Amino acid sequence: MLTLEDKWVWDSWIADDGEKYHLFFLEAPRSLGDATQRHTAARIAHASSADLVTWDYHGEVFAPSDMGFDDLAIWTGSVVHDGARWRLFYSALSQRGHATYDQRIGMALSDELGRWRRGSNQPIASVDPRWYKTLATHPGPTTGPDPEGSSETWRDPFVLRDPGGNGWHMLITARALEGARHDDGVVGHAWSADLDAWEVRPPLSRPGAGFGQLEVIRSVVVDGRPVLTFSCHEHEMTEERRALAQGCSTWSVPADSVAGPFDVSRARPFTADPLLYAAPIVTLRDGTSAILGFHLDVTDEGPGLEISDPIPVTVDAEGYLVAR
Repeated sequence: MLTLEDKWVWDSWIADDGEKYHLFFLEAPRSLGDATQRHTAARIAHASSADLVTWDYHGEVFAPSDMGFDDLAIWTGSVVHDGARWRLFYSALSQRGHATYDQRIGMALSDELGRWRRGSNQPIASVDPRWYKTLATHPGPTTGPDPEGSSETWRDPFVLRDPGGNGWHMLITARALEGARHDDGVVGHAWSADLDAWEVRPPLSRPGAGFGQLEVIRSVVVDGRPVLTFSCHEHEMTEERRALAQGCSTWSVPADSVAGPFDVSRARPFTADPLLYAAPIVTLRDGTSAILGFHLDVTDEGPGLEISDPIPVTVDAEGYLVAR
């Protein structure tokens, strides 16, 4: 388990260099007092481990810029290796006045995972109003937390190589242009041949599945079968979904390919750890898989903000994620 006495720890993702697992996660100082304030103070920190249980904490490795699209806070992303170097795809907030409601996607580069330099001073894949809600079409509050408000939801980029060798896919937490509140969450999509130039495409799922947001999307192969996972707060679900959630926040969806499309209406909760949130799945050295994430207690604060120990997982006969 990873817990820090002076910092809140939440969303995380993992890179494997073949020797160690490298955990990248959001952190913010507990001195803020109110855990809900952590979102506009988030930075990316780094820890490494040989077993996903005992972690060496290496501190902050990526922070907001002095000015530009990512000058307020840095949020969740993913790390891939392009054959020559590591790339970090991250979510960003700016100080332009929309607080958490104005979201962008950036990219950084590293040769050894410990130090990162920006790959661009501009967003690399901007939300397309042909398919997705934006602040222009669905403006939300400009200040303060408001779960009922809309937003330019465009974050949590998960980048994976196309299974057929046709470039790279980016899966994004997004809201469909069509869809009611709490029912418009979709798997946003962008494609790239080289990880530099990105083409935003229509979503890989349809709205109407009962989720307002599909947070920290992951599409991976577990025991030979593709599966999509995501998290969603109860207040971002329809009443019907909340009834099915059984108090759980992490969901899985069987898939035919890690590149989609995905039928999110088939989603079922991962019940082995109901408080698990923003939970990456890791392929272990023996080929099996495990899931870990932060523990979200009912007040969204306090001791629940820590990274859990890994839970061994597999998929059942129908393709849903379950504890092994």
